[in-house]
Amino acid sequence: MSGLLGFQRSNLLGIYLDDQLAMGLLWRELARRARANNRGDRAETAVTEVAAAITEDVETFRQIMRHVGVRENRWKSGLAIILERFARVKPNGRLVGYSPLSRFTELEFLVMGIDRKKQLWTTLRDPAGLGERLPDVDFDQLIARAEQQRALLDPWRVQAGLRAFGTAR
Repeated sequence: MSGLLGFQRSNLLGIYLDDQLAMGLLWRELARRARANNRGDRAETAVTEVAAAITEDVETFRQIMRHVGVRENRWKSGLAIILERFARVKPNGRLVGYSPLSRFTELEFLVMGIDRKKQLWTTLRDPAGLGERLPDVDFDQLIARAEQQRALLDPWRVQAGLRAFGTAR
């Protein structure tokens, strides 16, 4: 019976990892879009840095999946990317083009993704036990990196919200 339980736990971890990869890919695509949309804006440097870091984090996550023997579900990954592209057509207060609400929404969702990523690294390190199984992965550094990404992006998110909602001083 314990063999079956071990298989089930391993399978559940695989499902969790694959779901989180799909979310990471969605956030990576959003970061790329935000980077392109913020060219020439004062937030450009921060958004560019965070977009590059998110791309690196997705690759780190894929390496973790390989180390524990979990294969990427290409259908799920592809669907996540399609969903991000589909989300681009949501109303933003303008018939066509980029609006202050677009900038705020992108930055807001990026910050949410970074918060989720910090939680992910903690989950993998502790409840999933990968901190012990993968001593070469520095989960504490990955958590700190997520905190740095949030600290870098959050002031621009707040400022974009002030502009979007007309409360900028």
